[in-house]
Amino acid sequence: MPFITLTVRKPKSSEFKSAVLDAIHSALVTSGVPDTDKFQRVLELDADDFRYDSHYPDLSSARTDDFVLIEILWSAGRSVKVKKKLLEDLMQKLTLAGLDSENVMVCFKETTWENWSFGGGRLIHT
Repeated sequence: MPFITLTVRKPKSSEFKSAVLDAIHSALVTSGVPDTDKFQRVLELDADDFRYDSHYPDLSSARTDDFVLIEILWSAGRSVKVKKKLLEDLMQKLTLAGLDSENVMVCFKETTWENWSFGGGRLIHT
């Protein structure tokens, strides 16, 4: 059950946000996440509310106003190998969608299975 948060600077078109979210979901599905397991949100912030360094730590090109921060909250237990493969697949898909991969930051956050209630207050993994 990944929960995706995409943070971008205003203004971004629906097409831009959809292209990024679709690429993320596709990469997740390729990594083994069920196709129907789709929970995403977009935070679209003013420049004053979304600040970042243009080169940190060692980018080959500067970040632009199209910089995207992707947070993937999912259950603990995926290996570094799985994460690297997901990142490789995601960067390929985003590049095909026209986004410079140097403009993409991904943060994995992990939680244990018993921390998910999918609805009705039920903890199905306990």
